[in-house]
Amino acid sequence: MIESVIRWSVNNRILVLLSAIMLSIAGVWAVKNTPVDAIPDLSDVQVIVKVNYPGQSPQVVEDQVTFPLTSALMSVPGAQTVRGYSFFGDAYVYIIFDDDTDMYWARSRVLEYLSQASSQLPEGVTPQLGPDATGVGWVYIYALENDASQPNALDAGELRALQDWFLKFELQSVEGVSEVASVGGMVKQYQVIVDPEKLRAYNIQPSMIEIALKRGNRASGASVIEMAEAEYMVSAQSYIQGIDDILSLPTGVIKDGVSITINDVAQVVESPLMRRGIAELNGNGETVGGIIVMRYGENAKATIDAVKAKLDSLKASLPEGVNIVPVYDRSTLIDKSVDTLTNKLVEELLVVGLVCAIFLFHLRSSMVALISLPIGILAAFIVMKLQGLNANIMSLGGIAIAIGAMVDGAIVVVENLHKHIHQHAVSSSQGASASQRDSASQRDSASQVGSGSAQSRTSIPTFAPTSAKLSAAKRWELVIKSTTEVGPALFFALLIITVSFIPVFALEAQEGRLFAPLAFTKTYAMAAAAALAITLVPVLAGYFVRGKIRSEAQNPVNRALERVYQPLLTRLLNYPLLTLAGAFCLLLSMYWPLSQLGSEFMPELDEGDLMYMPTTYPGISVGKARELLQQTDKLIATLPEVETVFGKIGRADTATDPAPLTMIETFIQLKPKAQWRAGMTTEKLKEELNALVQFPGLTNAWVMPIKTRIDMLATGIKTPVGIKIAGPDLAGIEAIGKDIEILLKDLPNTASVYAERVVGGRYVYIDIDRQLAARYGMTIDDVHSIVGSAVGGKVVTQSVEGRERFPIAMRFLQHYRDTPESLASMPFVTPSGVHITLGDVATVRIDDGPAGIKSENARLNGWVYIDISSDSATGIDLGGYVDSAKRHLSEHLDLPTGYSITWAGQFAYLERAKAKLSVVIPLTLAIICLLLYLAFKRLRDVALILATLPLALVGSVWLLYLLNFNLSVAVGVGFIALAGVAVEIGVIMLVYLNQYVSEALTKHVTESGNTKKDELVKTAIVHAASARLRPVMMTSLSIIVGLLPVLYATGTGSEVMQRIAAPMVGGMASALVLTLLVLPSAFYLIVSRKK
Repeated sequence: MIESVIRWSVNNRILVLLSAIMLSIAGVWAVKNTPVDAIPDLSDVQVIVKVNYPGQSPQVVEDQVTFPLTSALMSVPGAQTVRGYSFFGDAYVYIIFDDDTDMYWARSRVLEYLSQASSQLPEGVTPQLGPDATGVGWVYIYALENDASQPNALDAGELRALQDWFLKFELQSVEGVSEVASVGGMVKQYQVIVDPEKLRAYNIQPSMIEIALKRGNRASGASVIEMAEAEYMVSAQSYIQGIDDILSLPTGVIKDGVSITINDVAQVVESPLMRRGIAELNGNGETVGGIIVMRYGENAKATIDAVKAKLDSLKASLPEGVNIVPVYDRSTLIDKSVDTLTNKLVEELLVVGLVCAIFLFHLRSSMVALISLPIGILAAFIVMKLQGLNANIMSLGGIAIAIGAMVDGAIVVVENLHKHIHQHAVSSSQGASASQRDSASQRDSASQVGSGSAQSRTSIPTFAPTSAKLSAAKRWELVIKSTTEVGPALFFALLIITVSFIPVFALEAQEGRLFAPLAFTKTYAMAAAAALAITLVPVLAGYFVRGKIRSEAQNPVNRALERVYQPLLTRLLNYPLLTLAGAFCLLLSMYWPLSQLGSEFMPELDEGDLMYMPTTYPGISVGKARELLQQTDKLIATLPEVETVFGKIGRADTATDPAPLTMIETFIQLKPKAQWRAGMTTEKLKEELNALVQFPGLTNAWVMPIKTRIDMLATGIKTPVGIKIAGPDLAGIEAIGKDIEILLKDLPNTASVYAERVVGGRYVYIDIDRQLAARYGMTIDDVHSIVGSAVGGKVVTQSVEGRERFPIAMRFLQHYRDTPESLASMPFVTPSGVHITLGDVATVRIDDGPAGIKSENARLNGWVYIDISSDSATGIDLGGYVDSAKRHLSEHLDLPTGYSITWAGQFAYLERAKAKLSVVIPLTLAIICLLLYLAFKRLRDVALILATLPLALVGSVWLLYLLNFNLSVAVGVGFIALAGVAVEIGVIMLVYLNQYVSEALTKHVTESGNTKKDELVKTAIVHAASARLRPVMMTSLSIIVGLLPVLYATGTGSEVMQRIAAPMVGGMASALVLTLLVLPSAFYLIVSRKK
């Protein structure tokens, strides 16, 4: 079948060329329209449920909202983990699904179960789904910079109103934007501050003020009336639109014939709504920010560009002195990472063309590879576009590591065509010489023939161009003949390389999402290369491989290689056991560097920006949080490498940000590295920042923005290693966390360790006495209602001022609620008209409690954050550190009954990847063995390939050691890619060896000459290996030299690609030794011992 395809392609070459042109055009279109991002979306399929329960403490939120929801949502089909967060006034529930779950199917299932669970929630509490976004959804953040020197400068409330009611609405209409989250500033509210003494004087209950506010803020319609042949719609308007409207509202009580209004018992002021989030810019003071949350599956680059264009158009509408300052822009990272890898791809293409030109000694022949290679890459982009894969560093990296194997198809076809053209030229020369010879004796004639053959082998390349001796029909005939010889082998090699990537496809969760684009694009590129090798490559070869074709002997590079290689191989064949012993010693040499290599899940991707995420002490006040945020930002901004510093403490107004008030997230936008101080690196910058920002009670963590948000939403852990403590009681969890903190603090390579103080909050408890309340005719609900409105400042309604809406809350005067004693003496009127104080029905006390509550699968949790410092001198790494910490805790930590600890963070990913690969890699090797057996039909050859394959890893391990790289999933992918190519070139070498030796043995039997069989086998092996020398060198050098730009790249995204390229570069060097020296020696040893 393959031979038929080749013949059809050559016979219909114009159609093939037109198809290639159309494929290229479609590929260019796909490249321009493929979604672009920096890294693949590593976040889990998750649905977020957010519930507002204003004024309620975390314990109340956990008991009444979070626990009922988490326990009910654990039954959602496909849900793996249900994680709950209970904060002051808010509950967040994260439902994390299996990888193969569709995002919108998951959202619909969660909605179904929410409808069932809603009946268990308090009255008026309504759960709502968060945005259809993922952990990488925060693609753009801006801050509003206000010039305070302007006479009409806006305050924090006016800036927040500008963000909420103008910019937010405008930006939410941009395609690809799921949500615009506001953070910082102050949300204006109208606060009705009631005097309880006046309420007692007029015998008014606090609930009557609530009713007055609700009933006084209405608008309704009353059908229509007809006047003068026109229809008039009747509308009664009584919206609250300001302080005067509130003050004039009647309470419904008449005293001495006069209606009592709210003005008689309260004052109304504008004040900020209670804040759970603060934003700050460059240490200059509070500001307001906006976070653009991108919709799931959208094009990040296109979305950011559309947002920036929209902001540019809105600048003219901003008040004087207000500027929009970008403080985080993912598009910068996207451009840098894609440009870095694109440039390396171009460099790799040029290197491949140079290698081909040097070894083929024919510039036009190298054009076959240079033309077919980009077309294969464009074909891969078409499939990527159809499948919905993003163009990112991983998908482009798949193409980068595939180029060496892709070009092998064109190399083999062109190199084989060169040999056929040269053989045809030799045959033609011999025929011409025979027709001119005189009739002579038989011995002289034989001598002339021999000398003519020798002369032709050396002098044919110096004749006129060989294509002059070829007719067009004969040239295309040779193209078909040479291509059909190697076509089936190319397809078999592709199958081996494709199957070798099964372990990468088998990876799951975060590591699977990271490397799936690489595996897909590499497979697509290889498939395209194979298809082109039997369609377009023969056609291009027919057009370009013409003119003066030099033989291998006339190429100085090939000649030099053969002069070194043939004597060396001949010498090694004389001592095959010694050769194999040397190879075994070489194999053993990698044990020491392998033992020195550490392990990590993934190298840290330098995203170009930094995030400062310390953990503050628990129970921090809003005022202290604001002070701390400004101080840290001001210090960070002093470094010359820093462009902007945007700090956020607490949470933004979005379900994707479940941050407590104790968590600082500071986005540090760095200047281009060309503007950094000489010798400054990202690691040195982190060290300098860590030494600069030192505050008591503050545990520093300097991380990358995207990766950290993904990890936080996936596992909740913001550091590389974390421990989750689960148990029935928060106090017990905190005690265990403190013990772990003390035990791990002095463990080697612990940079920092912090156990959450899960009961570190401060509470004023109001314990209601049921009997005393009943004595005054009050129910428990009556007392709670008074506490909630008079103390808590419960939001009753909202004003309607055009398009703007502001909450209206009521509470008692401050001196009645600022201490436990004043709370106890707070007066009010009972429903039965009795005048009492809160202390008459309840006890007020101060005690500790949770500042925030976390749970996982309905079990209470406390987390320990561990940051480690890598020490290359001792070989301590992520995996080694966790093993050491586990042993230390198992020896010194006693867990009470009912409590458990779970290791989380990057370590969990590493363990999962190891467990999966330990099963899939042996299975893959078994499939490769089956394919090899089907190809050779001999177990001997299969065993020979697999037994010598580990030698290819020697160079990889040594290069990893010299480059000080840790073992990681990225390195594992590089090993897998190397194994496929090493097996492929080994298989083709073995095919040549079998063919040449079989022909030599057959000739020995038929001719029964005097030549010894052993010498004949050696000669055949040397000739076979020499025939394969040029294509093996071309393929190997194309991979090695082609990947050197990737290996030594310094741009964004280079950290991951270096780990993939290093095993291939080092491994191909040792694979050369394996293929050219060890494999022929082992083959000779087997054949010579065969009876």
